[in-house]
Amino acid sequence: MAETDVDDDYGLKPSELFGKHTWKIEKFSQVSKREFRSNWFEVGGYNWYILIYPEGCDVSNYLSLFLCVANYDKLLPGWSQFAQFTISVVHKDPKKSKFADTLHRFWKKEHDWGWKKFMELPKLHDGFIDDFGSLTIEAHVQVIRDRVDRPFRCLNYDYKKELVRVYLPNVEQIFRRFAEERISKLEKLIEDKAKWTSFGDFWLGMDQNSRQRMSREKMDVILKGVVKHFFKEKEVSSSVVMDFLYSGLKDLEGQTKNKKANPRLLDDKELPAPIVNVDKDMFVLVDDDVLLLLERAALEPLPPKDEKCPQNRIKDGNDGEEVNMEAYERDEIRLTELGKRTVEIFVLDHIFSKIEVAYQEAVALKRQEELIREEEETSKRSKGLKKGFGKCRLN
Repeated sequence: MAETDVDDDYGLKPSELFGKHTWKIEKFSQVSKREFRSNWFEVGGYNWYILIYPEGCDVSNYLSLFLCVANYDKLLPGWSQFAQFTISVVHKDPKKSKFADTLHRFWKKEHDWGWKKFMELPKLHDGFIDDFGSLTIEAHVQVIRDRVDRPFRCLNYDYKKELVRVYLPNVEQIFRRFAEERISKLEKLIEDKAKWTSFGDFWLGMDQNSRQRMSREKMDVILKGVVKHFFKEKEVSSSVVMDFLYSGLKDLEGQTKNKKANPRLLDDKELPAPIVNVDKDMFVLVDDDVLLLLERAALEPLPPKDEKCPQNRIKDGNDGEEVNMEAYERDEIRLTELGKRTVEIFVLDHIFSKIEVAYQEAVALKRQEELIREEEETSKRSKGLKKGFGKCRLN
């Protein structure tokens, strides 16, 4: 069952902001121009074209390839547009085609972006130039909306599927590194028995209303932090990460409503109990026993790792397509679960950080009070000694 973006909540769908363009350059070896441009093609409200330098741009013996915004100097002042794109030079054997992906914010001074050293020129004759002397170049362009306040779906479904095949290990590593760093922080606190006991006494000593108030946070606050942390404009896998954070968030919201947000997700029995619920515009810890939730977060394992290497992005015929679809759906299930766990850990870490600040302030206040009492007792003893010393002198 193919995923769609019908549940996307904001503006144009990724499928409406995605486009492909195929450019077949006939008699490529006879092209004598220093640079060569494709026809314009429209994606996401902008006109684009592919620019090639058959003999290299500022380099020799390389084919240089760029994606450019057409008529950039006639756009409105201050224009900019973020986009992810893939350019490929097609081989006779599609599995040997040469691909390159990147993310870039296009604007007046950076209206073209790509690769000066896309590939070495001699390699073009190893199956890239067809029997009729033509070279075929393809561009996949995904315009990405500017939305910085919450995870959102960035990619057209088929384009995402293609990128997941290539960047799966990197996306997994980003999620796991974040979770493992936060879990390690909790483990160190729990292992410090004195501090853990002191922290527990502080938390349990608060009245119930205060505990409930500190066990929640506005979604907008959390989700802005999530986007800031995970969406890096120069990291090509950021769009895939954002897509699975979005899917994980949707699943978390659906889970709160006691229904599955995605029918392909694992059975409930295989999923850990939630740590966070969604209540209108708030994230709320499922239990005001923060100590228990922190221990759970530290002990519960993340979904099993996938040890696969990046895959070839071209399917191996019809049988391979069916196998690859099954593999992709398994990957999607795991990455959605990782996205959900990442959001939960982000929420828990944020709330814990607030509680920890209050705890440290309480510890500092208690220490200050102890110092004041010590000074008062010292002062009393000092006065008593002086008084006693005076009586001795009179005797």
